[in-house]
Amino acid sequence: MNYQALTPELVVAFEAIVGPAHVLTAARAEATATADAYSDYGRDHTEDLHFAPDVVLRPGNAEEISEIVRLCNEHHIPVTARGAGTGLSGGALPVHHGVVLSTERLNRIIQIDERNLQATVEPGVINEVFQNAVKEVGLFYPPDPASKGSCSLGGNLAHSSGGPKAVKYGTTRDYVLNLQVVLPTGDIIWTAANTLKNSTGYNLTQLMVGSEGTLGIITKVVFRLLPYPQHNILMLVPFRQTEQAAEAVSAVFRAGIIPSGMEFMEREAIAWSSDYLKIPLTLPEDIHAHLLIELDGQDLDQLYKEAEQVYGVLENYDVDEILLADTAGQKDDLWRIRRNIGNSVRYNSVYKEEDTVVPRAELPTLLKGVKEIGARYGFKSVCYGHAGDGNLHVNIIRGELSDEQWNVGLRQPISEIFELCVKLGGTISGEHGIGLVQKGYIGIALKEANLNLMRGIKQVFDPHGILNPGKIF
Repeated sequence: MNYQALTPELVVAFEAIVGPAHVLTAARAEATATADAYSDYGRDHTEDLHFAPDVVLRPGNAEEISEIVRLCNEHHIPVTARGAGTGLSGGALPVHHGVVLSTERLNRIIQIDERNLQATVEPGVINEVFQNAVKEVGLFYPPDPASKGSCSLGGNLAHSSGGPKAVKYGTTRDYVLNLQVVLPTGDIIWTAANTLKNSTGYNLTQLMVGSEGTLGIITKVVFRLLPYPQHNILMLVPFRQTEQAAEAVSAVFRAGIIPSGMEFMEREAIAWSSDYLKIPLTLPEDIHAHLLIELDGQDLDQLYKEAEQVYGVLENYDVDEILLADTAGQKDDLWRIRRNIGNSVRYNSVYKEEDTVVPRAELPTLLKGVKEIGARYGFKSVCYGHAGDGNLHVNIIRGELSDEQWNVGLRQPISEIFELCVKLGGTISGEHGIGLVQKGYIGIALKEANLNLMRGIKQVFDPHGILNPGKIF
């Protein structure tokens, strides 16, 4: 695509739409000593990448977004929608510069409908803020990415984010009933209806979820909710053999138990995170991996029966003493350790995070394969993830690797990891999306016929290619 340069006249037009206070440029940032804050709009949590926007716009409603994208479409200006910037695939990076359209001001919880177990919200609402708001009225929104305290619902929708509770409750897409979307033409549409059943035309709602801002800009969401589970049991299970920890995952499900959380952490992952948080945790020398297993529900007696069944399964493996968290504070510490592994890895080293996913019974084979590939190519990895979903986060540590090894040499081993995933019946991303950094590998997972269908859909929605260009394919 041939994109046009941003002109002073367009900046003035944007000011008329959103107000001068919500139009940010590099020059203004320098003049107001906010250059660092402005620069942050060109990066996310993906490695050390940075792409400077020409202008950052912070609209306050769908109508303002409609006017912005209509102008950009007319003048062929690229537009990159952005939530909280916590993504791990470079999905919100303005690789062609142009406009970064921040949804941070669209942060209202418009309605919590207790009668119908639904809520209508804007995309800039932080995940945990929304979870807490519905919990106050006895309701439950399960999707809980590790960054739930800082990630926005719009970003979660862009990638159909998951999190620990996806193993029992599903991912973001499983809770979306209806979306208000601004199209590149400036048209504002609703994709469906606020109903649990809908067999009226193509499913535009699910097409938008996971499309990474390439088809339209989501401005309102109607979520379905559940009753809040009143009780939970949390156990930390230490394994002497890493692959046995992965094998035990499928065994728990085969025993008829569906945990609300089933998280895998190899030794270095849990050690780095507990050190990072200054949470004391005893790790005997012969322990190489842990499973964090949560059971939840409305009947505590039933949960204890399920816990006994889990203990029965674990007796078949080489485990050390199982820690049963007996206070809310202890449960919180264990979940904080799990949720901060990514931050602790980032604190220790530059890294590349690969979001691999396979059928859960294939997790031991995937884990073994990742370590064998690392040994052949000379890199170290720290692995953890949502084991109950077969979703393994492979953090490749830069360590002493040269620029050449880091920027070029890792392409082949990463390809081999993804090829292994596909061979095992999996794919190259479970919840982080393709974005920028994985698009070179998408051909491993999808045939050209699949990609051509996607390109055709993109062409119908966005013929000038202005929305989040340079992503997915």
